[in-house]
Amino acid sequence: MLPKRWFHLGVCLTVAMAGTSMMSGCTSGPRYGTDKTAFQQLTDDLGKSTSLTGAEPKNKGVKYTPRPGLVLPSTAEKDTLVEPQQSIASKDNPQWIESPEETRSRLVKDADDNSGKSSFRSPLASNAIEGGRRTTQEQTQAYRDARALQKGAYLDQRRSISDPPTEYRQADDPSKLDDLGEPELKKQKKKKKEAAVAGSGKQWWNLLQ
Repeated sequence: MLPKRWFHLGVCLTVAMAGTSMMSGCTSGPRYGTDKTAFQQLTDDLGKSTSLTGAEPKNKGVKYTPRPGLVLPSTAEKDTLVEPQQSIASKDNPQWIESPEETRSRLVKDADDNSGKSSFRSPLASNAIEGGRRTTQEQTQAYRDARALQKGAYLDQRRSISDPPTEYRQADDPSKLDDLGEPELKKQKKKKKEAAVAGSGKQWWNLLQ
């Protein structure tokens, strides 16, 4: 009987120690940035889920100060108040930007009103006839400007803001402007001759002998 009692006592102590260690592990576990351990949070969640009463509002105990009333002017001051400015962001404003549809409608109406005038020329008609191309006079002027630019007629002035100043275009020796350099055909023959000499193992002066 005695060994059997000691066995039961050992089992009870083992179960008690295991339960104590589990409880201590739950109560002293990590809090993960909260004010409760995992076991405490689990207990609270289970208690709230099985609770018969509703959860307390989060703002319980918060004291709110009532808002003051609006400050309205007196009856005598209402006559001296400045009138509010009228909004200019409306289509009644003469500076309001037209939409493409409104612009086309206006041009069509102008064309209908001036259909009997031979001197009237509608922008819609010019776009339909010319198709956005430049006239012959504009093409001629563009060709003349291109030829003048090719000949260096505008070297003494800046045509655009990206052009360098005129002082940077002046050469120290004007004769250098007429020097075209060595012809490309002569350069090509010279390179071929040097390549042939480099592949034969001879010197370039041996070709002159």
